[in-house]
Amino acid sequence: MPVSPDFSISMRALLAGARRKESALLDLTRQLVRAESPSDDKAAVDACGALVAAHAKALGGRVKLHRQREYGNVLEARFGPRSKTAAARRILLLGHIDTVWPLGTLKTMPCQVSDGRLRGPGTLDMKAGVAMALTVIEMLTEAGLLSREIVLLLNSDEEVGSPVSRPITERVAAGCSAVYVLEPAQGLAYKTARKGTGNWRIDVQGVAAHAGVDFEKGASALGELAHVIETVSGWTDLKRGLTVSVGLAGGGSKTNVIPAEAWAEVDVRIARKADGPRIERKFAGLKPGDKRCSLHVTGGINRPPMERTRATVQLYRAARALAAELGLTLDEAATGGASDGNFTAALGIPTLDGMGAVGEGAHAAHESIVLEHLAPRTALLAGLLAQIPSEA
Repeated sequence: MPVSPDFSISMRALLAGARRKESALLDLTRQLVRAESPSDDKAAVDACGALVAAHAKALGGRVKLHRQREYGNVLEARFGPRSKTAAARRILLLGHIDTVWPLGTLKTMPCQVSDGRLRGPGTLDMKAGVAMALTVIEMLTEAGLLSREIVLLLNSDEEVGSPVSRPITERVAAGCSAVYVLEPAQGLAYKTARKGTGNWRIDVQGVAAHAGVDFEKGASALGELAHVIETVSGWTDLKRGLTVSVGLAGGGSKTNVIPAEAWAEVDVRIARKADGPRIERKFAGLKPGDKRCSLHVTGGINRPPMERTRATVQLYRAARALAAELGLTLDEAATGGASDGNFTAALGIPTLDGMGAVGEGAHAAHESIVLEHLAPRTALLAGLLAQIPSEA
């Protein structure tokens, strides 16, 4: 995304503005964290979304709810000048408000500041990123720098695979020139590549028999599953960035019974889009070694990979140049985890990820964000949104 020569925003001024907003940004993050929002609780997710919607409206946002039955509503808020045709100038800020933490987690993981960190469930993944986005909109509006339409899209089901929000994300992203994903940083780096993900379940049906009296009449589902696990695990190809991991397995009923049933759940990660159809064909082609057993295989690729493209690298380099003006070194990184940015990247839309808070412990009891990085990261996001792309 080339920048026009008349672009002259001061990154130091944006940093000063972000520091002035830091206390309010921290307060907003606390509010969002305390509005617990597990993916499987629609009412809780919607209550958190209502806080964001109210804040967005107060900033002049044009708010739309994509209402859902089973999951929380997907929140879309548009800021800046309305744009019907100038998609080349429109930017999507992408995130989610659901978390992996069940209601009541705050009792054992209170939201509090200690040792230069804000701790609590969902602080890093990704309530702080949402608060950063809203703060940036406020900063640019007050400074008269919101010269393009910015779309903030917050999904409600990202942590469970985005089953309802994916088509909304893809539709909104299709009208934008770039996507900035507010997921946590990789260390201090922005993410220019993510692996795609897939999940499969393999059910094995065998033949039950008494392990002592009728051993030969039985066909062990667990024995067959062991062979299947060895087979699929052998599909891992580290040089290609392809991993196949059996994370859960079980079967059988009693120790003196040849097991008639067994199952396994498999996690697959791919770095290349072309490996998706290839691995799907491999799972579809699984056959039992013992003809008395049968296999039932379900699943598939859930998210395509976010591959490192020239257009995404161009976004990263623009961010790196702005970071340098702040005296910061901004690296790029690839990760095995996936986000909703995988969907937008697969559409061919330049997507830069990991633009949220810096911290550690996502999905873990020590989840937290590092406060010293909050203002610089917010200023950097503001600088990217304030840039004026050259017109075609």
